[in-house]
Amino acid sequence: MKVVLTQDVKSLGKKGEMVNVADGYARNFLFPRKLAMEANAQALSELKNRENAQKHKIEEETAAAKAAAAALEGKTVKLHAKGGSQGRLFGSVTAKEVAEQLQNSLGLEVDRRKITIDDIKNYGTYPAEIKLYAGITATFFVLVTAEEPVGHPEHAERHAGR
Repeated sequence: MKVVLTQDVKSLGKKGEMVNVADGYARNFLFPRKLAMEANAQALSELKNRENAQKHKIEEETAAAKAAAAALEGKTVKLHAKGGSQGRLFGSVTAKEVAEQLQNSLGLEVDRRKITIDDIKNYGTYPAEIKLYAGITATFFVLVTAEEPVGHPEHAERHAGR
């Protein structure tokens, strides 16, 4: 008997596959546990529709990832960080901060775990790579500059004369 699996069944197949099984196995085990349904015209059309929908979804995600990669390729993301006089940062710049800056500046929402950067502990420009989808990556640069001191202009004038 031909059945379409509605869930993964160990040693039989994955969800959505059409397999040939013994009649008793289908009636006594698969059907009561809702692991499969008979491969009739309706089940086959549902299976085909599901496959087409999944293909369409993958095509859309791939197109969106390619567009994001084109928009990001070669760009420079600017970050401000606090640091000492030798150009060494207090701490380091992380992938989380880069992802937040991508969201703020380009409106591109990415997962921080998809960003690969070296350990950034000094001011300067560093290469970074982001994996947007399977086989689609983009290379961009992270520019780390000194954070502007936040102070009152009166205090700056007072301390400038010393």
